[in-house]
Amino acid sequence: MLTERSTRFAPAKINLGLSVLGLRPDGYHDLSTLMLPLSVGDELIFEAAADLSLEVVGADLPTDGGNLVYRAAAQYLAAANAPGGVHITLHKHLPLASGLGGGSSDAASTLLALSELYPSAVKVPELARQLGSDVPFFLLGGAARAEGIGERLTPLDVPPTWLVLLNPGLAVSARDAYGWLDELRAYTPPLDVPSLLSALATGQPVPHFNALQAGVVARHPEVAEALSALTAAGLHSPLMSGSGSTVFGLANSEAQAQAAAIKLQAQFPGWWTRAAQVL
Repeated sequence: MLTERSTRFAPAKINLGLSVLGLRPDGYHDLSTLMLPLSVGDELIFEAAADLSLEVVGADLPTDGGNLVYRAAAQYLAAANAPGGVHITLHKHLPLASGLGGGSSDAASTLLALSELYPSAVKVPELARQLGSDVPFFLLGGAARAEGIGERLTPLDVPPTWLVLLNPGLAVSARDAYGWLDELRAYTPPLDVPSLLSALATGQPVPHFNALQAGVVARHPEVAEALSALTAAGLHSPLMSGSGSTVFGLANSEAQAQAAAIKLQAQFPGWWTRAAQVL
């Protein structure tokens, strides 16, 4: 049983390329993507309690079953037949609906924390798949190629990489982004992951793409402005992450990333800007 306070870091992710192969009969999409965890993210604190409760700091989010963290905890506690509950404090640092996987990462961190604090025979990966297609990725703790609807994961080694994240202060729902792609039926071939990794290792422009980007940019010109700003700040291979609206640009060093982040924060004081490292 949980007897002490536990803190976990929930990393953000980027998609270093995102291909949508097509729409499945079940309404989901077949994907080919390279997902990388980052050194920026949210923080969660877990404390023993008689019941399950959730407190959110830093964002106006539900604290009941409308929150993925609450649902993850509820499902694990029920499956484990836990003798008590847990109070969770979520310190939200990532922007909402931003393509960085924050909610999925928070849910995965919750499953991992409770599996350590309330050990049981519960199969955590199965619970993760029930919660969302990105949640299993965050259980891995490293980079991975994701296929299918995101459930087929192949862990990969990725060279040390620094980048800058830029979010223009707007939320984009994944449902909308995929819907816009479906309207055009602009589906794309699988990613050439070896070429992406080779370019990343040598500091060359990465031959990547995001199938969802054109639809989001057409409706949110701020995303196009953010992509151009990354290039103007000296970063390369700018791309939107996931369903947006966060974009990222790759740097050749930590110093370059930090300097570019400072420049962009001054240029766009109302936008969310961070230098980050691939974990």
